[in-house]
Amino acid sequence: MQISLFLSGNLMNLQKKVFIIIVSYNGAQWIQKNLESLKQSIYPVKTLLIDNNSSDETVSIVKSFPNVQLILLDENLGFGKANNIAIKEALNQEAEYVFLLNQDTWISPKTISNLVMAAEKNKDFGILSPMHFSGDGITLDKNFETYWNRKTNFVSENIDEVSFVNAAAWLIPKAVINKVGFFEPLFNHYGEDRNYSDRVLFHKFKIGIVKDSIIYHDRLIKRHFKKDVIQSKFRVLANILNVNDSLIVGYLKGFRSVLGLPKYFFKFYSFSEVIKLFFILIGYFITLKLNVLKIYKIRASYR
Repeated sequence: MQISLFLSGNLMNLQKKVFIIIVSYNGAQWIQKNLESLKQSIYPVKTLLIDNNSSDETVSIVKSFPNVQLILLDENLGFGKANNIAIKEALNQEAEYVFLLNQDTWISPKTISNLVMAAEKNKDFGILSPMHFSGDGITLDKNFETYWNRKTNFVSENIDEVSFVNAAAWLIPKAVINKVGFFEPLFNHYGEDRNYSDRVLFHKFKIGIVKDSIIYHDRLIKRHFKKDVIQSKFRVLANILNVNDSLIVGYLKGFRSVLGLPKYFFKFYSFSEVIKLFFILIGYFITLKLNVLKIYKIRASYR
């Protein structure tokens, strides 16, 4: 299908094949609104949803949308590995762009069209993300606001360059995937997006926020010790795997995180819990140090 859109006052015909990829897990409270919003997109898209073995009504809700291609997994593979399966399937179906979208989000009618127009005009960007508003539709998502305001570089009236944005909504061109690859399977659920962003930057692509494109992210961020332990471990791993640094510098930054992260969590947890976190991270760091050859090979594969 061909649609005509205006870009900088000039008529531009877009026929790019865009696949929306959603990884779901027990997302019944959000998935209806998510998929309904995609139906309102003025840009034609194909939607591929991969379910991580949900135990609620997610799958039955998805099946009520006949145009959504559904992939069912027998186990919860987490974010990155499930996305890898879906991205490969989208590429097999000749996707020119994939748009990774969290299950707890919804879009506006122009979200995709404005992202694609920005991507077509700015080929040096490997990841483009919309503005992330919270579920109230008014305030910015708190985590997004830190990414957007921290070290933001003005590129144009419509794009700000950032060093990282979380993967709740990423538009990635096929050419970037072919160059950078897929999500690193060492990450089970957290940290995949930071590792991927580092690799995008290594390959001289930029990461940007498209200011006339919007998503709404309906989440409430809560502290949970087990979750923070997992995220902290994968932050250490992301530092060590960051191919923009040498291997030695990566390990040094990883060790700095081992020391720094527990200090940060003093504001949330008791002294005994913070000490427990510290020893968990020390043990994890030692494991990564003993597996330096494996780490070296993984880093080499990013180049």
